[in-house]
Amino acid sequence: MSWLPVELVLALRYLRPKRTFVSVITLIAVVGVALGVMVLIVVIAVMTGFGEQLRERLLGFNPHLTITAADINLQDYPSVLRVATNQPGVVGAAPLVEGPVLLERPGDRGSMVLTPLVRGIDTRAGSEASPMVNLIRLGTNDLRGKGILVGWELARRLDVQPGDIVNILPPGVAQQMLAQARRQADGQSDEAFLPIEFVVRGIFDAGYYEYNVAYVLTSLSNAQDLYNLDDAVHGVTVTLANPMEADAIRVPLARALGSGYRVTTWKEDKGEILEAVAVEKNVMFIVLFFVMIVAAFGITSTQITFVVQKTREIGVLKALGCTRAQVSWLFLSQSIFVGVVGVVTGCGLGILAVRYRNEFLEFMRRTTGLELFPASIYGFGQLPARIEVMDVAMICGSALVICLLAGLLPAWNAGRLQPVEALRHE
Repeated sequence: MSWLPVELVLALRYLRPKRTFVSVITLIAVVGVALGVMVLIVVIAVMTGFGEQLRERLLGFNPHLTITAADINLQDYPSVLRVATNQPGVVGAAPLVEGPVLLERPGDRGSMVLTPLVRGIDTRAGSEASPMVNLIRLGTNDLRGKGILVGWELARRLDVQPGDIVNILPPGVAQQMLAQARRQADGQSDEAFLPIEFVVRGIFDAGYYEYNVAYVLTSLSNAQDLYNLDDAVHGVTVTLANPMEADAIRVPLARALGSGYRVTTWKEDKGEILEAVAVEKNVMFIVLFFVMIVAAFGITSTQITFVVQKTREIGVLKALGCTRAQVSWLFLSQSIFVGVVGVVTGCGLGILAVRYRNEFLEFMRRTTGLELFPASIYGFGQLPARIEVMDVAMICGSALVICLLAGLLPAWNAGRLQPVEALRHE
């Protein structure tokens, strides 16, 4: 290594493992930097993947734009569909009926009643306007007659399969039943109300727990009958080529429709969820960045120990003509070397941990029985993650800067030592 500057040669020689206390604390400093970088990469990758998959699920199941009337229901929706589909950037539009219902699964040992949301979709609008019809996991998406599609988790709770019969009680009938119950209490009525029978044609999987457990899909005509809407609908959904342009397309669309309509974007309806994930990502980065600062204190303590141990050598080097900058660079290069080794190791371990994250979670579940990432809480069956090059570069770059700053003070103290004082050091 004769081609290297003498201070770098000495720095590498000082860093050779010698089974001493200094070697141990140097190893601890490297491990601290590596763990800090690894944890940051894993957490930021998971938060990035979580946000992207959440946005993908939201945009795959929810409309990008929703048009509603100023009054309760939308009467002349075909004209609204024509205006919406003529707008640039719009790939499809469809009428929408959505609201809560009572759903009963009859059985020999009693019935189970849940209150999901029913969504009426127009299958004639095509998959661009109604992409949820392509999410079938079991059965078919045939909604002719009294057919419905049930979410995966909802089907599990109801213990239903394609071909089973369920009963749906519309809100209007429920209100009539309450009124009839009051009249029966007064002895004025004995009228009975029967629920409507539907056939489970398929089970869909939206990839998000909330939608799989809270929604059933049926045809537009069935949903209109459930809500006594006749030819009216609750609104019109609009699918865009680029959902990120929802705000830009909403303005001309609202202008074309006129003042009698209201246009909302997916960001207004579900955007707060993504904003919360983004805030959590930033907070996690700031909090975990302090792990790097703690590791930097390890580097500082290592360099201070080095300077104390090598004080006489520093005096000899200065007596031989080494400048203050050369002595400072000798110890500063040690900090840089420790930082580079720690950052590279942590980066490799972080990428490896992200790659095998779900295998690790499955191993923990089998061996300990702990569900570290329950779908009922987070909404996903597997832990999502996405490694962004810019995120990794920012983490590794900031870690190297912290390591460099950690070694500045000890290196500066080493450089300012006077030869006579250093040689007299005991």
